[in-house]
Amino acid sequence: MHVLVVILGCGVIYLIAYFSYGKFLSKKVFRLDDSRVTPAVELNDGQDFVPAKKGMLLGQHFSAIAAAGPINGPILAAVMFGWAPAVLWCLVGAIFIGGMHDMGSLIASIRYRAKSITEVIRRNVSRRAWLLFMVFIWITLVYVIVAFTDITASSFVGNVTLENGETVLGAGIASSSLMYLALPILMGLLMRKAGLSEGKATLIFLPLVGVAIWLGQHLPLHLPFAEEAAQQKAWGILILIYCLLASMAPMWILLQPRGALGGYFLYAVLVVAAIGLVFGGYTIQYPAFIPPTGGGNSSPLFPFLFITIACGACSGFHSLVSSGTTSKQVQRESHTQAIGYGGMLLEGMFACISIACVMVLASNSEILSKAPNFIYAQGIGRFMELIGIPAALGISFGLMAFTTFVYDTLDVCTRLGRYIVEELTGLKGLKGSFIGTALTAGVPVFFIFQSMTDAKGQAIPAWKLFWNTFGASNQLLAALALIGVSIWLKNESKRAYVWLAAFFPALWMFAISIWALAIAVYEGWVLKTGHPLIPVISTVLIVLALMVGFETTLAMLPKKKRAPLG
Repeated sequence: MHVLVVILGCGVIYLIAYFSYGKFLSKKVFRLDDSRVTPAVELNDGQDFVPAKKGMLLGQHFSAIAAAGPINGPILAAVMFGWAPAVLWCLVGAIFIGGMHDMGSLIASIRYRAKSITEVIRRNVSRRAWLLFMVFIWITLVYVIVAFTDITASSFVGNVTLENGETVLGAGIASSSLMYLALPILMGLLMRKAGLSEGKATLIFLPLVGVAIWLGQHLPLHLPFAEEAAQQKAWGILILIYCLLASMAPMWILLQPRGALGGYFLYAVLVVAAIGLVFGGYTIQYPAFIPPTGGGNSSPLFPFLFITIACGACSGFHSLVSSGTTSKQVQRESHTQAIGYGGMLLEGMFACISIACVMVLASNSEILSKAPNFIYAQGIGRFMELIGIPAALGISFGLMAFTTFVYDTLDVCTRLGRYIVEELTGLKGLKGSFIGTALTAGVPVFFIFQSMTDAKGQAIPAWKLFWNTFGASNQLLAALALIGVSIWLKNESKRAYVWLAAFFPALWMFAISIWALAIAVYEGWVLKTGHPLIPVISTVLIVLALMVGFETTLAMLPKKKRAPLG
């Protein structure tokens, strides 16, 4: 069977879902109303509250939520369990759980004057639940920053030699990424100060991203360290310093223009993949299903399929983006269907394309032993060769696309961590911004300098060691956010039972996440495998989640007073 049949079928299903279930959510569940003035318009301050056009905001939101998640997780899951379970969960999860989660978090935040999802829980559950949820979120954000910083830094070191003898320089990817970061700053300045329109800015700067990818391999940036491990740690520190600066900068100078460029870059990747799938004639070679004991895979399908894929089907991190930065930029409520629900379906489609990069490989291919970002880049490179682009440049494009997505997420992650610290401490102004950002970007430094080993004592990347725990905590965060949206709908909606559209997905995500974290605790403390911090943090997350669940149960009792919608 051709890969095109599967991926085209996924695209059709997502499209049908957008115009059916997406419309149902818009009209029946959330009752979107453009007569309401959004916080971006009402509170426009040129700093955090800045109205953005729907297309530009969709690009920014999409690139912020996508990052490495729909690449890493789906590829890992497809290699472990086969492509069929991975594709099926990306479809079902994105349409009925992830889309509901993202759109619900976004519109709930807008109705609460762009407060975060934590405020929705405080107003509808309790202050105690709010405090617990804030701590849970901050821990999860640190997990995200550690995992994505480490895998991005790994792309900047070492070289990859292709079958045709060409070499892709990690130092060249580093150069391209720095050029990419400079472009949106210039774009933002020209749009803000010189009145350059978004369309003209995109026409000018998007081709320059391609130039940066090509030029990077000719101007590689090597750090003055002999060992690759030392280079990777140094790049990790530099990326965290970038997070510190970027998350404190006004949105218009970096976040919005870079988000727009990143969004169009993502669309370009989708177009490249479409060309490859349509004209490549690729047939499916990888097995559709791999038993838990086959192919070196000892992990059970339940619950690890769901926490491994994570962002490709549902991600709690999306609720933080939706209610943390995106809600402060939405011009009209009706835009939330495209941005919230449509953005999640796009990510699901992106995850399916990542899985296609595995589907075209034989089960004994050496490429399968590589990191997911290289498997992805190799697939994109093969697609680009069909239009005459050299393999080395195609793989550079794929790795650069991967890095681009991660930059967006790291920036947003650190900014959200800053908001949480400010809310918890009451700190305001420049002092609050700096302390909140320094704490959020500073704690991951500890993990950057850790030497990670597996159960056999062999060196292992930090992202790989923490991925399952990150996935479980991320899915549990989604469950808690869905619980918040459920109670908000139950309290405020005039239509009975619409809250169940969020509550049933919340129960599923809660059960699967607690299950996975419990396994992590058992493996760490009973079997003595993995990093010693994993069972400790997993236990903390389980306790926090159960306490929030208890507070939620109390909030659902009829005698509980409800706060009016503000």
